[in-house]
Amino acid sequence: MAAAGRGTSGHRDTSRIHSAGGAVPPPLVVPAAWQRPYLNVFKHFRVEEWKRSAREGDVAAFTDVRLKGTVYRIRGSIPGSSYLQLPRTGTQSLGLTGRYLYLLFRPMPRKHFVVHLDVTTEEKQVVRISFSSLFKEFKSTATWLQFPFVCGAAEGSARAPRHELLGDAPTDVRWTCLVLDLCSILSLYLNRHYSHLKSIKLCSSLLVKNICTSDLVFDPGMTFSEARQAELACHGVAPMPREMAFPVPKGEKWHALYDYIRFPSEGSKVPKDSIQKSCPGPVAGVQGPEDPIQQQPVALTSAARDRLSLIQQITSPKAMPHHCPVIPKSIPEVHLTASRPPRAVPAGDQELEQNQKSHNVGDTGQSPTVSNSGIHVYAHHRSKRATRAVHAGSEESTSRKGPGPGVLPSRRAAACRRLLPDPILKLRMIIGFGGCSTKWALWAQNNTAVVYPCHAVIVTLQIHSRKQRFFIGHTDKVSALAFNGSSTLLASAQAGPRSTVRLWDFPTGSCLSVFKTHVHSLLSLSFSYSGAILCGVGKDGHGKTMVVVWNTAQVTQGGEVAVLAKAHTDVDIQALKVTSFDDTRMVSCGWDNIRLWRVRSGVLRSCPVNLGEYRSLEFTGLAFQERHAAEQEREDHTFFVCSKSGHILEVDYQSVSVRSVRRLLPAPFRDCQRLDKAVAGIAINSISISSHFCATGSEDGYLRLWPLDFSAVVAEAEQEAPVSCVCISPDGRRILCTTAAGYLGYLDLQSWDSNTLMRSHGDSVLAFSMEGVWKRMATVSQDSTIRVWDLVSMQQLYDFTAAEGMPCAVAFHPTQQMLACGFDNGMVWTFSLATSSLLVEHKQHHTVITGLTFSPDGNFMFSSCLQGSLALYSCMAQKSHVLRVLGNVVARDAGSSPDVLVVSGDSHLLAFVGPSKYVVTVMEACSLDELLRVDISILGLNSTALDSAVGVCFAPVPQGELLVATSSNKILVLDAKTGRLVREVSPVHKLSCSSLALSKDGRYLLTAGDKVIKVWDYQMHSNINFQVYIGHSEPVRQVAFTPDQRHVISVGDAIFLWDLLALPEERSPPAGLCSSESVPLLGPEGSSEKLKDASETPRQAVPLPLLSSPPCLDVSSVHQAGCQSIFSESDKEEEADLPGSSRMVVNGDKDASVLVVEPVRNEELIVVRPKERQESSRSPGTSASEPRKQTMGPKPQCSVRPDSYRHFTPRFKASVLPKSFLPPPAGSEVLKLKAVIGYNGNGRGNMVWNPDTGFFAYTCGCIIVVEDLHSGSQNHWLGHAEEISTLTVSHDAQVLASASGKRNGDSHCQICIWNIPDGLCTASLFHHETQVQAMAFSQDDRFLVTLGDYSDQTIALWNIYTYELMWSTCISEPVHDVAFSPFSHRELACVGKGAVIFWLLEQQGAGVHLKVHRAPAPDVLGPVELTSLCYGADTLLYSGTNSGQICVWDTETNCCFMTWEADEGEIGVLVCRHNRLLSGSNTKRIRLWAVAAVQELRLKGPDARSDLVLLEHEIALDGTIVSAAFDDSLEMGIVGTTAGTLWYINWTESTSIRLISGHKNKVTEVCFSPDETHCATCGEDGSVRIWSLGSMELVVQFQVLNQSCQCLAWKPHPVVAWGAENQHVVAGYSDGTIRVFSISRTEMELKMQPHAVALTAIAYSTDGEMILSGGKDGLVAVSSPRTGMTIHVLGDHKGSPITALQCTLKQYRDFGVEGGELWLATSSDRRVSIWASDWLKDKCELLDWLSFPAPASPKGLDTLPPSLAAFCPWEHSTLVYVGFGRQKEALFYSLHKKQVVMKIPLPYFATSLSLSPAAPFMAVGFGARLLRLLRCPGEAQDYGGHDDTVHSCCFSPSGRRLLTASHSAVLLWELTGG
Repeated sequence: MAAAGRGTSGHRDTSRIHSAGGAVPPPLVVPAAWQRPYLNVFKHFRVEEWKRSAREGDVAAFTDVRLKGTVYRIRGSIPGSSYLQLPRTGTQSLGLTGRYLYLLFRPMPRKHFVVHLDVTTEEKQVVRISFSSLFKEFKSTATWLQFPFVCGAAEGSARAPRHELLGDAPTDVRWTCLVLDLCSILSLYLNRHYSHLKSIKLCSSLLVKNICTSDLVFDPGMTFSEARQAELACHGVAPMPREMAFPVPKGEKWHALYDYIRFPSEGSKVPKDSIQKSCPGPVAGVQGPEDPIQQQPVALTSAARDRLSLIQQITSPKAMPHHCPVIPKSIPEVHLTASRPPRAVPAGDQELEQNQKSHNVGDTGQSPTVSNSGIHVYAHHRSKRATRAVHAGSEESTSRKGPGPGVLPSRRAAACRRLLPDPILKLRMIIGFGGCSTKWALWAQNNTAVVYPCHAVIVTLQIHSRKQRFFIGHTDKVSALAFNGSSTLLASAQAGPRSTVRLWDFPTGSCLSVFKTHVHSLLSLSFSYSGAILCGVGKDGHGKTMVVVWNTAQVTQGGEVAVLAKAHTDVDIQALKVTSFDDTRMVSCGWDNIRLWRVRSGVLRSCPVNLGEYRSLEFTGLAFQERHAAEQEREDHTFFVCSKSGHILEVDYQSVSVRSVRRLLPAPFRDCQRLDKAVAGIAINSISISSHFCATGSEDGYLRLWPLDFSAVVAEAEQEAPVSCVCISPDGRRILCTTAAGYLGYLDLQSWDSNTLMRSHGDSVLAFSMEGVWKRMATVSQDSTIRVWDLVSMQQLYDFTAAEGMPCAVAFHPTQQMLACGFDNGMVWTFSLATSSLLVEHKQHHTVITGLTFSPDGNFMFSSCLQGSLALYSCMAQKSHVLRVLGNVVARDAGSSPDVLVVSGDSHLLAFVGPSKYVVTVMEACSLDELLRVDISILGLNSTALDSAVGVCFAPVPQGELLVATSSNKILVLDAKTGRLVREVSPVHKLSCSSLALSKDGRYLLTAGDKVIKVWDYQMHSNINFQVYIGHSEPVRQVAFTPDQRHVISVGDAIFLWDLLALPEERSPPAGLCSSESVPLLGPEGSSEKLKDASETPRQAVPLPLLSSPPCLDVSSVHQAGCQSIFSESDKEEEADLPGSSRMVVNGDKDASVLVVEPVRNEELIVVRPKERQESSRSPGTSASEPRKQTMGPKPQCSVRPDSYRHFTPRFKASVLPKSFLPPPAGSEVLKLKAVIGYNGNGRGNMVWNPDTGFFAYTCGCIIVVEDLHSGSQNHWLGHAEEISTLTVSHDAQVLASASGKRNGDSHCQICIWNIPDGLCTASLFHHETQVQAMAFSQDDRFLVTLGDYSDQTIALWNIYTYELMWSTCISEPVHDVAFSPFSHRELACVGKGAVIFWLLEQQGAGVHLKVHRAPAPDVLGPVELTSLCYGADTLLYSGTNSGQICVWDTETNCCFMTWEADEGEIGVLVCRHNRLLSGSNTKRIRLWAVAAVQELRLKGPDARSDLVLLEHEIALDGTIVSAAFDDSLEMGIVGTTAGTLWYINWTESTSIRLISGHKNKVTEVCFSPDETHCATCGEDGSVRIWSLGSMELVVQFQVLNQSCQCLAWKPHPVVAWGAENQHVVAGYSDGTIRVFSISRTEMELKMQPHAVALTAIAYSTDGEMILSGGKDGLVAVSSPRTGMTIHVLGDHKGSPITALQCTLKQYRDFGVEGGELWLATSSDRRVSIWASDWLKDKCELLDWLSFPAPASPKGLDTLPPSLAAFCPWEHSTLVYVGFGRQKEALFYSLHKKQVVMKIPLPYFATSLSLSPAAPFMAVGFGARLLRLLRCPGEAQDYGGHDDTVHSCCFSPSGRRLLTASHSAVLLWELTGG
């Protein structure tokens, strides 16, 4: 291997010699017409004659029998010593212009090969493209691209792990047709244009059949007839020519025999890191390109990924976004107008932009009218086809290609969703000066602005206001600047080999012309006074000095720039200027020469000035006296030249001679009359002359003023570094001065004040850090300085210079005036900025510091170095000290980056890259204890190159995510607690991402790379999710948001400050007040606090009830002043109209009364049911005097669900309630429900909490769970038979109302009224026909209002004292929420489609009189659904909408006076307490608003400003918010989500703690641990959850994405001593895999896949040494958990799914067979097999086979019940069977007697079965939501509490507990009697 590598390197050096000198050899004469449609290279160049080709080493031709033709074999141990080369010598060129190169070859098995292609670009640059199986990773330079080649094995071969694919070819490697798109390779990787192929070199070891080039895409698997039928010619696709084709036997397929590789793949918009087979055939032209960025959930499918250390996986999979971002295929440069800020050009305009650019920019010098006042950006090219991410399976992910819903064609791309606002960044300020040099700084003509370059950007700085204006367009550092005499035309030159000149209209900032100079590096530019002539000097391609003169006279009128003359010269030129008196004359100076130039008749000529004894001086600058032609004749002109030796020469232009010489000497020699020539003068770098004086800048750091006769120094000003440039302002009052250290300032001659305009680093900025208390920023640079800046003024405050070592990392303490800095010698210093002193010098490291950071709370500091050590410091005192140092934990080869070491926002977690660059580790910050380790290299399953991490970043704490930037240009979003991959974004940049940062609100992501900055929509909600911003000329080292989140800072070549135009919502200024001129950098008092993590661990604290008594509320009436004008009478005796609703009819028929009191078992329970309405014979007027108990109208027909998630939809259930029920006699219950696991996230408002009394209740299915938050004990109220939809509690917490759907036989929903103190249901109310979605008690708890769903559309009012229905009405449109006023029992309101309906209750005797007013929503909201409401302080009402707005209503006038944008999604929950408002939405967020100013704004009416409503806090949870309850101060509360989680929220501490959690989907199996301390559940969501039976808390969760966990078993007690380390659970999944999890280590220990289909049953052997698993196909596998090998596969039940597996002990020779274990398998075809096994002897013998009969056609059953069997613990050698049969019964079968010995009748067919190991109890679950406990063979007891089929039940090993599962609810029972 080493020898091969050396050979390759040697060959590389030879190729560079060939292209030395920059000249490309002339190509061989190959006319382009000969190359169409293709060119057979071997045939054309007659390779077999070896005249036009060369060979070296073992190269031979032979006839291949299979290919039926000549094949060239190239073999050898060193690739560089055996090769075939075309053409013969390096001085020749093939000149092949075909875009595609076809190579037909086969790598030799177990060998390596190398192929070199030399291609020539349009810029005459030779680039080598190499690919080889030797290369381990992709590498690139400006002239060389190296691609790893992955050799694929034949189809059907075992696929090796990804990191093993790189290397030599496998033994069964196939012949390959490799298609290289040379044009795309150069464009994607080097941004160059392909011209032709120069040479080909094939190095050992490989077989080659042929090579051809073409502009067509050949499909080798297509015949000519198929191509004609498909009409592929118009797509550029053709069948492979016969002389190039591989032979295909008849009946075979080409792709089954050979490999086809196209690189890059069709439509690829981003570089790939290897060449490998990715698709079976070409897709060119036929299929559209795929979008390269995909966000997809990633399944844990590879064995390597399964070995991730899972600490606590208790989160559910994130929802996948619906839009995939679009990445540009090519990135054109776009110039922006001056009147608009920078923005990304719409994709639909890109083609126009490209065409304009191609015509306007070139050698012709044509000058397009484009502007660059904004920021230069790149356009997003929208492809015609997009890829929609879909949920992936376990091994593969699929995507839809082609046009379809949601896919926008390119011409409509401008209308697609994009990241807004556009632009989102605006460049505000650049701290930096120079770049190429620091000698260019100019005054504008108005004397108030200076112009200077900052690397690739030209900056205009107003000297008084310090505002900056930018000229952006250069792609490399600006090397020269020049103004015309009036400062209206600015010229700028760009350094580098492709030097260009830009001409700018200075007043407007627009670029007038861009043209190439043919000069490799322009050193100087000079305009004539009129601006008609521009001259420049630089070097040509051979290093000779070149002077060019351009005609720019017509450029301001849109004309072209033309070359007037150019000349080459051997003399050195350092400065060149056009004379002020003649545009055709110039003066230059340089080493040992001063020359005069003149343009005449298109020829540029020069003559030297006679320097005499001064001819050996090095001249550095020249200047003319500021007088124009009108003031004096040319003969009177003189100019001055300065030199490195301190001489100033006055030269007479007319006589071309030196008129006088002055010399600047060091101070001791200035007064000497005679000077020794050995005395060195002071070097003068710059000179500037006005009409009255002269200014010079010298190497000794002085700015000096001289009279024009240079008789003496008038004044001098000392600078900090050598002066690079001086420039006198046009008015002569100021002198601009620059220094080599990056200083820019001016000297005011009137006040003699020195004014600093800019201080900058003298080299690249490596890193920076910010803090928000004192608003400061610190930077470190390669110039070895540490600088501290003021974030508001951006002025430099401090400058530290280290005597030893270069600073490379910096960090601000978050709360103290302390700064830490790391150096390349391993030192870590901490400075006190208050005293400007060094505090501590730490020496824990010995090499370069790669990471340095403080924890956000300021308690700790962390540092890492290049040797891999990690140090933890305590910073609680001012002087920090070391707490712990770890070695070899941080990656040594990850490099230095500000993002290598990061701390989470809550200061709990520390993440870094290490111990290798392929791994990211998460540690506990305070102790450095490892919590999680994620192998990044295995997460990209579709890539062959090993991916490594280059940076990490924590998302805001509530999101709990960790971002990892990788070397393959991806960003991986990981769950910070579990390490699972949430989503992936790729590619992010062309090169790897150098820095990334996330805003505090989690909305925007910043990435840096490729010298650009990208701003991303972190949630990826749009089609185009990012914007690109350029300006940096060097790689961006770091990017971050400022502490106030209003700005962005990026560093690299300079410090860029950007305005973030999308301010956080809580700080968004009102319309018209947003200005980019102000920089309100807020401190902590103005920024939102950091939110702590939504903890995944069991709760650590509980909300305690308040000790104070409930406040006494004033019961006030409705304001009558408002009632007269806004309420209408709705309760007239005859009829009344409800606006927006159907007519309400009063029915006074006494027989139609809705109250029916039925006697029930509980005498205290009152059941109120509606009676069927009958025809009345009375007239409407007969009941006018009677109090009305109901007002009912025609039922509106509405079954369309409105656009609101507020409406409850019950889960579909196929089960029905039991027809017969055997409840146990009172006091003789054997089972007692102890605990319920789960919360019904499907409900709406189904959780209540009263902080005064501590009453806490929620629903799980049909059970109301009342939990004591102190002890965790539960009480269960069983009164409903269907899923409970909603709850509400009275204000005194004495009454609870609950609602559920219709039971069997009922026509109305059930509402239960509960007495809270004794937990009894006192009444059942029936009125609504479908579902009840909201309820509310009046302020005095007298009335209860109930609201039906969108199908019911009924509002009912109940008297809680008498349980009478006081009033009811139907509304034509769905109503979403209802609430009583907290200030009056007479006022209530409800919200619906576009309106709030206000109700006023007036009681007249026993009846209720109502007034109603419908208030429409403001027109500005458009068609909107008002989805939630709550009353606020005094006369305020808040309502939320489905579009995220909150409306504020005045309940006196019933008008909306203010709205604000509160969320991006629907607001379904609102809670208001005093001056604080909480909102919850379907974006999974709760937000806390400060609304104290709303009461005052009410007086302003519709003119109220919404910006005074402030967002105080925000927390992201795990699902849509469906319920919320808070204390009176709104500081703490409980929130429920659709994920089935109840969270405890503490706004004061910004914490969220999980109170209650459960499965969201169906629970598939339950089991106990052997010691009964824990239980395990698994579900269809792919999770395995371990619960503590003592506290019923979730202990740990193991999550597998995109798979369903079908079954699980707990490992039994082993023979050896039992310990915690032996706690294991095995689970079977839907992909056929088995995973073994260690409970103590909380990690997966083993993964096997003995089945090809889903598992349906699993069990441990009695000793735990074997795992028995059954699949859906009926196969039973016996596997060893120690070795992971499958020992037996039994196919006796094949074809029918296995439903049960169980093992039990037996006597060794019992039943006449050897073995100590008996086990059974049951399949769904009613067959049971019993086996005897001796695992140590590998024996497994069938003992018995049972088949149970059943009717041929089941009646009344939609699905057959399962067949289940279990060994009877109390009857030895007996098993129990239940299943579909002739009778509903349980059968006891004796294995000894071979017959059924007992039958127990059952009411239904069983769906689950479990037998108690301790007593003769059998638990049977039924589809009728019933659990029956049988004392065999005695009595039976039935138990309810399930709202669906009881599909799983399991006794504990002791028989004292029982687990049952019904859909997602898990119930724990205790056996108390019997």
